[in-house]
Amino acid sequence: MKVGIYYNKNHSTENLKYLDKIENCFKSRGIESKIVTGPDAVEGLDILLVLGGDGTILTVASACAKASVKLLGINYGHLGFLTEFEQENIDDALALISTENFSSKQRALLEITYNGKIFYALNDFVIQRNTGGQSFSNTVALKAEINGAVVDNYLSDGIIISTPTGSTAYSLSAGGSILAPDLDAFILTPICAHSLHSRPVVFNANSTVTITPLSTKTQLNLIVDGKIVDKVDEKVSFTIKKSDFYAEFISRGDKDFFDKLLVKLNIWSK
Repeated sequence: MKVGIYYNKNHSTENLKYLDKIENCFKSRGIESKIVTGPDAVEGLDILLVLGGDGTILTVASACAKASVKLLGINYGHLGFLTEFEQENIDDALALISTENFSSKQRALLEITYNGKIFYALNDFVIQRNTGGQSFSNTVALKAEINGAVVDNYLSDGIIISTPTGSTAYSLSAGGSILAPDLDAFILTPICAHSLHSRPVVFNANSTVTITPLSTKTQLNLIVDGKIVDKVDEKVSFTIKKSDFYAEFISRGDKDFFDKLLVKLNIWSK
């Protein structure tokens, strides 16, 4: 087995004190390990141990999915929906990897294509109005289609297409429903739509979504898993569908999604 270790550089003080411990643990058990510096260095690994929050995991999730590398997260961030352990339980995480006594859960990714470009998202893909400088716009007009049928023409701040994994992130803040992670569905959530009838739409994950700007007068920000990947000011259609590969997360098998939801979102006390 070959294990990579990837950590959030913003929390290097906390993480660095654990690196020797992690590497020595793996070495004593005959497990090859190495420090991974970014998404382009995950090829050839069996497992990537990620020290950080959800944002850190999202940075490498697509690359790991394409390379069939399993992910295990230790939370050093805020919410940590994607992490399996908190930082005080790092010994449990190392034991789980070392004994290989774990199960795994697959999470669907979005595949986004336009103008010959392609991106993958574990959480969400957002088409959003530009809010900076001379490209500032109050709203954007977008037509959304699912399998060729028009869902609506949205005058709004933008549109979020989210996986079940991402349904607890930006989509939730914008009024979208929470999708259980084992549901084979995605959700389209308009952002601050200027219409009383515009509501989030849950649809089959095997569908194809097409988003087309109705005007070229406004520049669009394209955001994949929380990061701006492009700016577009031309009339181009964006095609979104389920990716052919999945992100695979190591699991202890003793965590219920709804238990985690109660704890992480602090909705109420049990």
